[in-house]
Amino acid sequence: QVQLVESGGGLVQAGGSLRLSCAASGGSFSRYVMAWFRQVPGKEREFVASISRNGPTTYYIDSVKGRFTISRDNAKNTVYLQMNSLKADDTAVYYCAARPGPFYSGGSIYTDKRQFESWGQGTLVTVSE
Repeated sequence: QVQLVESGGGLVQAGGSLRLSCAASGGSFSRYVMAWFRQVPGKEREFVASISRNGPTTYYIDSVKGRFTISRDNAKNTVYLQMNSLKADDTAVYYCAARPGPFYSGGSIYTDKRQFESWGQGTLVTVSE
């Protein structure tokens, strides 16, 4: 399994921006679909966005479309989440996740946390109003 380490979280005012990074090691990065999830205390971990192994295909939940952008640099073994126009509702611990193989299965994109085998430790994003 690949090891993942997130960075870039912090405190930002509503309307501001942050860029999260997730550095991978111990595996062939380009074999993995990469995703970002987030979790608020007391709630289930929620899928946010994912990107295919070579990066041309991405998928987002509706609440972040047009505000967040997921990207990856396979030469640097890193995936990013650019977050713009942040809202208080975006406050959460953000986790990077990886799963080997294709982006789709039977026409469905992988978004269930149980489908991802490697996880980072999380980075806290706090958006103040």
